[in-house]
Amino acid sequence: RLNNLKRAAADTLEGNKSVAYMDLRDNQMTDLDLSSLVSLEQLHCERNKLRELTLSGFSLRALYANSNCLTAVNVYPVPGLLTCLELSHNQLHCVPDWACEAKKLEVLDVSYNLLLELPSRILRSLSLRKLMVGHNRLQSLPPLLDHIPLEVLDLQHNLLTKLPETLFVKALNLRYLNASANSLESLPSTCMGEENLSMLQLLYLTNNNLTDQCIPVLVGHPNLRILHLANNNLQTFPASKLSKLEHLEELNLSGNKLKTIPTTVANCKLLHTLIAHSNEISIFPEILHLPRIQFVDLSCNELTEILIPEALPGALQELDLSGNTNLVLEHKTLDIFSHITTLKIDAKPSLTADSALTSAFWSHGVAELAGQRNKLCVSSLALGSFGEGVEAVYGMFDGDKNEELPRLLQCTMADVLLEEVQQSDTMFMSNTFLVSHRKLGMAGQKLGSSAVLCYIHNEVADPASNFSLTVANVGTCQAVLCRSGKAVPLSKIFSLEQCSEEARRVKGQKAIITEDNKVNGVTCCTRMLGCTYLHPWILPKPHVNSIPLTVQDELLLLGNKALWEHLSYAEAVSAVRHLHDPLAAAKKLCTLAQSYGCQDNVGAMVVCLNISEDNCTCEMHSLTLTGTGGFSSTTTKPATPSCSSGIASEFSSELSASEVSSEVGSTASDEHSAVGLDGSLLPRQERRCSLHPVPPSSIFQRQPSSATFSSNQSDNGLDSDDEQPVEGVMTNGSKVEVEVDIHCCKGKGLELERPAAEYSSSAPGPEDDSGLVLIIRRQNSVNSNTVQRGVKEKCELQKSLSTCCLYGKKLSNGSIVPLEESLNLIEVATEAPKKKTGYFAAPSQMEPEDQFVVPPDLEEEVKEQMKQHQEDGADQELKEEHAAPLPEEFDTAL
Repeated sequence: RLNNLKRAAADTLEGNKSVAYMDLRDNQMTDLDLSSLVSLEQLHCERNKLRELTLSGFSLRALYANSNCLTAVNVYPVPGLLTCLELSHNQLHCVPDWACEAKKLEVLDVSYNLLLELPSRILRSLSLRKLMVGHNRLQSLPPLLDHIPLEVLDLQHNLLTKLPETLFVKALNLRYLNASANSLESLPSTCMGEENLSMLQLLYLTNNNLTDQCIPVLVGHPNLRILHLANNNLQTFPASKLSKLEHLEELNLSGNKLKTIPTTVANCKLLHTLIAHSNEISIFPEILHLPRIQFVDLSCNELTEILIPEALPGALQELDLSGNTNLVLEHKTLDIFSHITTLKIDAKPSLTADSALTSAFWSHGVAELAGQRNKLCVSSLALGSFGEGVEAVYGMFDGDKNEELPRLLQCTMADVLLEEVQQSDTMFMSNTFLVSHRKLGMAGQKLGSSAVLCYIHNEVADPASNFSLTVANVGTCQAVLCRSGKAVPLSKIFSLEQCSEEARRVKGQKAIITEDNKVNGVTCCTRMLGCTYLHPWILPKPHVNSIPLTVQDELLLLGNKALWEHLSYAEAVSAVRHLHDPLAAAKKLCTLAQSYGCQDNVGAMVVCLNISEDNCTCEMHSLTLTGTGGFSSTTTKPATPSCSSGIASEFSSELSASEVSSEVGSTASDEHSAVGLDGSLLPRQERRCSLHPVPPSSIFQRQPSSATFSSNQSDNGLDSDDEQPVEGVMTNGSKVEVEVDIHCCKGKGLELERPAAEYSSSAPGPEDDSGLVLIIRRQNSVNSNTVQRGVKEKCELQKSLSTCCLYGKKLSNGSIVPLEESLNLIEVATEAPKKKTGYFAAPSQMEPEDQFVVPPDLEEEVKEQMKQHQEDGADQELKEEHAAPLPEEFDTAL
């Protein structure tokens, strides 16, 4: 086992005729002839490259030859003692004849082959208890004439249109039947009445063509505990039929066209799981009266309200109501559900500019199911708006048997990635995994987790490029890209069974590999985050893959080990490609995995990609650019918002990056134009989207911090012209910090005709006639009427005494900002309505040149003039108060 054996020489086996057990797993053998070993009872030869196998049947009791390339298996004589035969994942076109004659055969697994028919002798065997023939090409099954002892029958993923008519009559011991992923339109009848002796307990019929006509047949199986009818053509579920399934514990009706769940579901007192997502249900079923109900999934339906009993069942753990767009829950209802471990509802639609932009390119849905286990050890990370630009991060983490590490990675890995990306290192993805591995601390010493991380971004070395997808993974979590309808694997599985390179590395480092192919008996993965006590056998170094995204890319699928063990890449893509709702798509993948036999934790994430020219938000098609004199006012599209710490903010002014950064830790976006220190305008760069980014030479590097300003203010946070404290201003005696959304626009023909008094009072410089307008918006706001609002705001700001008196005043705080009205940011901010967020802090002492020194002989005269000036200011304020208030044109968070 775990060698590079390519053949077994016949002369080496002559002296070993008494060998009873042989293990040749995980080698490179292509042909194996062990007919000379007449005492051989059990043979393991899985995961080789065998095309033909020859054995002696005198003593053979068990043969395990899965995952080979077998086209023929020869055993002579007929093995009369054979009880277990496993030949799955091969290339067999028919079941060997000698297997049909084995009188003691109890388990036969020939799934994942190329079988076209099933011999009637197999179904009529009086010893066979378990028959696995899924994932073949069977179109029909032979009829049953006699009673058979069959208990487990797996027929999934074939081409069956019907089952044998006497199946439920002759196979009375049948407890498990899985006929999912076929083309069944009806079910065979059963014995009705008191003569009904059916023992069927688990029935999986997902992904067929069954209609309402099959429901009455189910009544003939009163012992049913698990019933899966997902993804069929059911429109109703008769109430009288459901009431007779009193032993039902798990019911899956998702992916149908049901409009309601019958009220008789209340008779299913043992029901603990109800899954009915992706239907048309508008009335909340009466399931909260059931004493044992634990998990309820009614997502992606048409619910508008829910009926809540006086007391909720104490066993209820999870209620999923997401995807019901018309459902509104009151606070009282939410309080009633407060004791539930997990309550999933839709968040309120985000009005931020970040979400509006990123939703045009991608959207995601996540589904996680615990299965038969008591705890969920899978976590996911989904950030559709990430970092400073139009970027996204998606991840899946599987802790196998621990839930601590997936939760830690879910909370920390995005922050680590952001830090590594800001380092502008081409190895940012590998470094993200290594740093996350170190940050696990004590939890990562004995626990481990598989992980896959997907980062959608522009190239680090070439920011002017289109979107790229960088994927990194360790362990068994994988990502698959759907490109033009075809599945493109992006990950590599790091396990002893599926990666021969890793198996050689671990074996060369003298690790202990147990018989179940686990390193030190702990895990089959050779690369994981955590498990530091198994270093150097288990490493955190990921496999990294980066590809450019194109308009042919439709979906990005992420899943854990359990998902990909039961769904092939092509099947997963074809199953959800036609769905427009990513949440419904992710739910469907998990439902399919469970119906196909998954009993473990399963997690799926579906990211719908829309990288197309239709999502272009450039100004190139809607804005006519001119020369250095400015731009035309024919803009029809709103400004493209940036993605910066929850604030929709951008610079579109004629300001240079150096001028702004001297005073502001900018939250502005890349779209900007420049102005020289002498006031001369440079050509304005048109705003571009990520499909048509601007050249790297003109990119404005944003800072992650909020805007910070310094100003000459008194110790109480007031300007020299203010008589009362500014609303929303708090002081700590150090500096002024303002978090604002700053927009500047330059337009032709926007100058206002102002009275001469206003011109003389403001004393503008030469730049005043250029039409430069400062706009301060409300936080997280999006407005397309930037230019028109800016004109009105400019008029109001120039009427302000505090702003007018400072036009032309030289700043003394060391700023290199040129003297012009648009850069008196503090004065403008204090005139705008404010929310009580952020804080102001002024220097504790005034600047020396701002101190007012009065000669002693003029002291009385100056006091009188100041008093007169204050009285005039008070009269002016009274007049403004009596005037009609203008509608609010702008707002900002300070």
